Amino acid sequence: MKVLAENSPELAPSGPPALTLAFAHGIVGFPDHRRGEVFHLPGQLPFQWLRLHGPAAPMYFVLIEPAGLVPDYSPELFDDDASALGIETAADALVFNVVTVRNPGPGCTTVNLVGPIIVNRHTGAARQVVIANHPQYNARHPLITAG
Repeated sequence: MKVLAENSPELAPSGPPALTLAFAHGIVGFPDHRRGEVFHLPGQLPFQWLRLHGPAAPMYFVLIEPAGLVPDYSPELFDDDASALGIETAADALVFNVVTVRNPGPGCTTVNLVGPIIVNRHTGAARQVVIANHPQYNARHPLITAG
């Protein structure tokens, strides 16, 4: 989901990005977008932004780190994905999930738990993956529920 155009003042981070990412194969739907930065804006945590660079203007995605927000989320990587990223232990990995807001209101904000973005915290190598234990999770998990 493309969020805002590059020149949107709403997405002007005041400092350097928190994390620079290198996607060897882009992300799903955007294979030519291979460089990105994760940053946050004041007052928006736990939400963060991924600015993804490619042949056209950068695109923005809303991300969360699921720890503490999605109970019992424990993604398992396929060996090929872990190897490609140079991840040997869970401590080497950062996990980000893409957030989608379909319509304003409770229950319309979802998070993709099946296809997280996994990052090697030491190198910045990143890949959007389908997790090995994907049958346990939903690609449209409600992030905010009514009640």
